[in-house]
Amino acid sequence: MQASVSDLILHASLLVKTVLLILLFFSVVSWTIIGYKQYTLSRAATESEAFLKAFKAGGKLEELVKTARTLSLSPLANIFNAVYAERDHAGREELRRLVRRYETLETEKLYSRLTFLATTGSTSPFIGLLGTVWGIMNAFRGIGATSSTSLSAVASGIAEALITTAAGLLAAIPAVVAYNYCLSRVRKLSVEMEDFSEELLDALSKPPR
Repeated sequence: MQASVSDLILHASLLVKTVLLILLFFSVVSWTIIGYKQYTLSRAATESEAFLKAFKAGGKLEELVKTARTLSLSPLANIFNAVYAERDHAGREELRRLVRRYETLETEKLYSRLTFLATTGSTSPFIGLLGTVWGIMNAFRGIGATSSTSLSAVASGIAEALITTAAGLLAAIPAVVAYNYCLSRVRKLSVEMEDFSEELLDALSKPPR
């Protein structure tokens, strides 16, 4: 009678079970981050587009402050709000430093939690491989103990071992795909911030409208 995947997991060694629990943790946290980053990056792009449209419309900066406060996920709006609040008596070079500082802070926010996805993508296959190697070692020890070299004697042990490899790949693949996708969106938003920073410097360096 063939053992199901659940039976193999239940009868696996302690190390294999530990490996599977670690991979489950990585997978659950990764999917949580994927959902969170998908939401926040999409909102950031949408809100930044709305704020940039309002900024280029040429209204009063005081009115833009009110608009920016409603777009809390937009890095452009956040940069504008922060720099505008500290603009008094600041020359162009001081304004430039302020803009760069807040641009860096917003960029760090966009990159936040992506490191975990990268870590999951790079380490999960190796963690799974550890469980596989250990499981195969147990299977061969079983051969020595039973003095049987038939495939049926080691099939369940090898199948148990290979489950950890599959689990490692199932944790790693979505994390790598999501990391690369999020990274491309963050880079796009970073370019938008750089372009906006120059426009903001020009706007704040002019006499009040």
